[in-house]
Amino acid sequence: MYGDAERVRRILTGLGDTWAVVGLSNNRDRAAYGVAEVLRRFGKRVVPVHPAAETVHGEQGYARLADIPFDVDVVDVFVNSRLAGQVADEAVAEGARAVWFQLGVVDEDAYARTRAAGLEMVMDRCPAIEIPRLEQAR
Repeated sequence: MYGDAERVRRILTGLGDTWAVVGLSNNRDRAAYGVAEVLRRFGKRVVPVHPAAETVHGEQGYARLADIPFDVDVVDVFVNSRLAGQVADEAVAEGARAVWFQLGVVDEDAYARTRAAGLEMVMDRCPAIEIPRLEQAR
């Protein structure tokens, strides 16, 4: 398990409300689109990061994390595992407070690097699954 319940809770409720979602586009058939909507309903500002830099859910998109002109608290990663480590490294470089690798996204070396850099991180989890669990526990 790459992120216990307490770490998941800290990331979702205590590290800030600006989430960059890497891989988010206007493709409603992709998981990132639905998860972004759940995050928004949970009170998060969701910033799309995708090469097309599309506006999604009314929020301006950016091609890269480095292009975002404001601080991001959490970087939520919807790219495949072989690309995820690079995104995690960019999140560290850009000053994010946490990295979240979605279900099926696993890179143990990136997890170790990100944690060693002092960031919170979960891997192979989905906030759209974890948010209802948090709300039930209240």
